Amino acid sequence: MSHGLGVIDRTVEKTYEWLDEVAERDLLEDRRRAYQVLRAVLQALRDRLEPDVAAHLAAQLPLLVRGLFYEGWDPSSTPMRLSLADLLGRVERGAALKGPSEAEDAVRAVLALLRDDLGQGTVDHLVSVLPREFAGLV
Repeated sequence: MSHGLGVIDRTVEKTYEWLDEVAERDLLEDRRRAYQVLRAVLQALRDRLEPDVAAHLAAQLPLLVRGLFYEGWDPSSTPMRLSLADLLGRVERGAALKGPSEAEDAVRAVLALLRDDLGQGTVDHLVSVLPREFAGLV
């Protein structure tokens, strides 16, 4: 159903596509859970990245997803020196997951979505600016 604002209609449609992809990849039961996972992973990654890298990634995200990414961001406090375990802990808490293995699955699902939608180069660049322990997530 179009409301006459093509850019809004397209970003809503694209956001739902992303949520459905995350749900399918992470074996989640619904879009609400996929939203929690996508939001938690993107915000944890955002806070681990240098502000210019975070902004470059955000510029490639669908408009509504970009809003999730930037929600509550304080660029002056980034990058946070999060270890992989710290990042997984943030994802676990942010998405109300049950343990680090679920958090790792969530991060893998979102990174796979980014790779498929934004391109391998984008994910390669993300991994290249993170500590080596993060490389095992792709």
